[in-house]
Amino acid sequence: MTRVLSVASECAPLVKTGGLADVVGALPGAMAALGDELRTLIPGYSAVPIGGRVVAKFDDLFGGPATVEAMDHAGLDLLILRAEHLFDRSGGLYIDAFGADWPDNPQRFAALSYAAAHIAANGLGDWQPDLIHGHDWQAGLVPEYLAQMGCDTPFILTVHNVAFHGNTDAEAMESLRLDPARFHAHHYEFWGQISALKAGLMGAAQITTVSQTYAEELMTPHFGMGMDGVLRHRRHDLTGIVNGIDTEVWDPATDPEIKPYTTLKGKAANKAALQAEFELPKAPGPLGVLVSRLTDQKGIDLLLDSLHVLLERGGQLAVLGSGDPSLEVALLERADREPNLAVKIGYDEALSHRMMAGGDSILVPSRFEPCGLTQLYGLRYGTIPLVALTGGLADTVINASPAALARKVATGVQFSPITAEALANAFGRLCDLYADRKVWTALQRNAMKQPVGWDTSALAYHKLYEATASNA
Repeated sequence: MTRVLSVASECAPLVKTGGLADVVGALPGAMAALGDELRTLIPGYSAVPIGGRVVAKFDDLFGGPATVEAMDHAGLDLLILRAEHLFDRSGGLYIDAFGADWPDNPQRFAALSYAAAHIAANGLGDWQPDLIHGHDWQAGLVPEYLAQMGCDTPFILTVHNVAFHGNTDAEAMESLRLDPARFHAHHYEFWGQISALKAGLMGAAQITTVSQTYAEELMTPHFGMGMDGVLRHRRHDLTGIVNGIDTEVWDPATDPEIKPYTTLKGKAANKAALQAEFELPKAPGPLGVLVSRLTDQKGIDLLLDSLHVLLERGGQLAVLGSGDPSLEVALLERADREPNLAVKIGYDEALSHRMMAGGDSILVPSRFEPCGLTQLYGLRYGTIPLVALTGGLADTVINASPAALARKVATGVQFSPITAEALANAFGRLCDLYADRKVWTALQRNAMKQPVGWDTSALAYHKLYEATASNA
């Protein structure tokens, strides 16, 4: 058994902005089945329930008093960092009500990293972690604080999205309690700035990311977002482990948000209900669904430029998401002109389940996608993924090529290069496949048979935990 302190800025079902929270929330249960014990440290945002047992105190944690509370919630063994001056505020987890980053984000998540290092160095009663598993830049400063505290607990960093570095000016060194002697290329210095992600990448005993293809992409200038050189330097300690999904929460046979089904015949009722909910008419083509942040990274601009092919072939699209205001407006204005396009701005977890159950195809046209969970939900529900050939999308969807169709292993449609023209061609292929009911039904059945849970990935993490802890 390995005792692991998992450190993250969000965790489902308590606080969530994306797939990171789902992974952090699902990992403890998956690892418990293999005998590993995870306790998850997250910030005490205003949305996080109160009432835990205080297990650590700080008189001054980056500007004010703080405590760590232990709490069991939704099957999770949680440690909540309560610091009102840092986390108890209205607005988003990372941004204010106007969409701007909180100016003290460097201090907020430095505090999270500092608390994690403190727990590793001092323990919590009779519990002390064998290693720390941090997620993204918000946990990146853990190795710096471990070094200051003289603690040799090993640190594993998982990169969910390398685009976010947690950079701040070098002048913040003192306020972040960083050792100025370590402000150089082998620790946390990055082009003259402090970089929390760089600190984590350089200080980690092992680095993981969320798919094998993304691990390879990260070492290239195009996908590495400036960190490709660092990751090439650490390439022998970099592993790709694809994410899984919670197959109890996402199960078409028991999902309370839908009309449950175990056969494809039952899926039709969910499609009709979804069309009614989005006020879409019946149509001869496939009903595409998109549940996404509305950003260029997610390929929404490409979708707008190629959508006419799907609509001209009798298809439809239902969209749920929010993001770039210009893309939100473009989608809404397009929906006003197109009877077979419906858009809801915002996020609704229950509606996302209904969309997954009622859609014929889930669209994920991302320019880059480290792993992606949406396509895994689609596979689970027999909703055929149409995806860009990148990152985890490449690793989890088997393209409906002639060879894959002949071998009866295809599960979706991939397109490359990642352009509007290629996406338009993919819409044409999707409609052709949908028109052949025998082929389409085979695709759906193949999709629903795919292993999308945590079993394989949890075993990979278990082995990594074991090896890292034993080599410390």
